[in-house]
Parts: sequence; structure tokens; C-alpha cells
Amino acid sequence: MADTSTGQVELGFVEAAPAWRLRSEQFPSKVGGRPAWLSEAGLPGPTELACSLCGHPLAFLLQLYAPLPGRADAFHRGLFLFCCRTPPCCVGLRVFRNQLPRRNDFYSFEPPSEDPPPETGESLSLQLKSGAHLCRVCGCLGPKTCSRCHQAHYCSKEHQALDWRSGHKQACAQPDNLDNTIPDHNFLFPEFEIVIETEDEIMPEVVEKEDESEIIGSMGEASEEEMDSMAKHESREDRIFQKFKTKISLEPEQILRYGRGVAPIWISAENIPQEKDIPDCPCGAKRIFEFQTVPHRQASDDASSFQVMPQLLNYLKADRLGRSVDWGVLAVFTCAESCGLGAGYTEEFVWKQDLLDTA
Repeated sequence: MADTSTGQVELGFVEAAPAWRLRSEQFPSKVGGRPAWLSEAGLPGPTELACSLCGHPLAFLLQLYAPLPGRADAFHRGLFLFCCRTPPCCVGLRVFRNQLPRRNDFYSFEPPSEDPPPETGESLSLQLKSGAHLCRVCGCLGPKTCSRCHQAHYCSKEHQALDWRSGHKQACAQPDNLDNTIPDHNFLFPEFEIVIETEDEIMPEVVEKEDESEIIGSMGEASEEEMDSMAKHESREDRIFQKFKTKISLEPEQILRYGRGVAPIWISAENIPQEKDIPDCPCGAKRIFEFQTVPHRQASDDASSFQVMPQLLNYLKADRLGRSVDWGVLAVFTCAESCGLGAGYTEEFVWKQDLLDTA
């Protein structure tokens, strides 16, 4: 990520990438798959990665590599977002921040090579260099062990049962081959790399003219009473939605917007957080906006119809198996000081704005 302190916004797009580019040593930004943990120390445990509403394990959604220029203690910095995908809940969200200096116990001081590694396969390692084991299903910390083979590790009894049903019952008899026999549990989201590009500037007067013409056009046949009502109630709603629509339409394939300290864009005037709604960091500092996921425009033959759909969810195929994961905007707020509360992962705050009928 670039320095966005001047108000510049960066956009994230998804692209297919070889597995080696999405490993921890490449410092990836990515969606889906298993987390590519930054630091191996102080990983969030099963309790921290359980949905606060239904109690089921959360699924890894995305991570962003977001170092802070000029901060030696945040030369490497990652944000990790998780969501609940267990019906009928599918509501819980948690986000964690981790940061490291350039000289640390886990990575080379030099930048990683941009060439593929010499090995050919795409083997999956579920044990960290520190010795910690990861869950075979979700890739999070796995303190539980299969009592039969003592080789398979899990974050929870729920994921142990899922792996047993998905094939571990048979593979358990061949513990030396476990890493090569991990089935598709239908729990992880499809994996993609997030590619970052800087948003092109748009002239404010262009946005204002587009907003004005569409608002006036929609009021053309309204009565005076209706127009008064719309002016009082809908003008702010229209203004917010039109700004959102214009911004997204410039790059309709974007899945997220990054700008530490800038203002997020919202779909609607409803459920916009106030300063009091964003809790301070435990260190005492305020939290500021850092990034958001965004919906996109869905093509329509009717020029007056504008349907918002979460672009990220299109790639993640979140509705497979009937599992309904849905949102409009997920806005992540992080410590303004990016404090270093130990070497582990610090929980930050995510605000969820649901999709409304904005057509």
C-alpha cells in the first residue's frame, strides 16, 4: 500500500494467482483460502475467531498487506478480516491487525523474490516454523488433535467432525500422508490475489452535475407535496447514494477501497456510524477508517434501475450450499497510532452497512 495520508485512495481488484504468490513470505493481499499469517507469535485462538453471536468458527474472508511508511515497527503490517458463514447467523465479523519491524524472527531482511520457487508442487503446510499447528479445515490455530492419529489438528470439535466426514476417517490410517489428503470441506472461500491500483482523480464538479441531473430527473413528475417531502427526507439519501454510485462506476470491478484516515463512501444515509459508535483502541487512541469492501453496479437495460450487489461476494461464491453471507459495505477502523500491544494480533473494529432497496 502507498502512503494515503494525503487523501489518495487505492482500489483493490481480484486476480487469479499461483499458490506460491499467496504464501506468507510473499506478504500477499488476498481474499479467500486460508490466512497467510504475518507473525507466527500470538495468533488469535479459537475463542477470538468464533462468531460472537452464534459461537461457530469464523471463515477467513480477506487480508491486506498495509505497511506504514516511516514506522520502523510497522515495516510489515497486515489486516485480517473474518466473517461468519454459518446459517442462519452469517452476521459475525472480526478483524485483526499485526505488524513487525523489518528485522524480525520470521522473514528475511531483504524483499522476497518475484520469481517462483524452485519446487514444483503446491504442497500445503499446516505447521508453522514455530511449531504451532493449524486447523486442517480453516488454517487458523489448531490446539485440538485427532485422538486416533495424533497428526491432524483442529480449531474446534466442529471442524474436526467436518474433516472426519469429508475423508479423514479413511486418511487417518495413513498419518504420513495427511497433508496431501486434505479434502474440500466447502468451508473456505475461493482464493484470489488482491491487486492494488491508485484511484484516478475525478473533478468534483462532474460528480455534482451528475448527481443533480439524476435527482432532478427522478423528481420530474412528482407533485409539489411529494417534492417537498423528497427534498426534506430523500435529498441527503440521494446525495450519498449518487456519490457512491459515481465513485464505483468509474471502476466497477473494484472490491475494496483503501485510504487510511480518509472518509469511507456509504451506500445509504441509513446506519452511518457516528464517532461515538467507533470504540477507541485499548491503548487509548482513537480508531480511524482504513479500508472498506464495496458493492458494484449490476448492468440493467433500465437506465433508471441501479441495483447494488457486493462485488466481492460474486468472486467468493458465498451463496453456495445455500449459505447466505451478504452485506453492503464493511468498513474497517484501526488504531490511529497503530499501537504495538505486544507481538501478537490486535483486534480492531469493523462496521457493517447492509444493502437497502436503493432502486
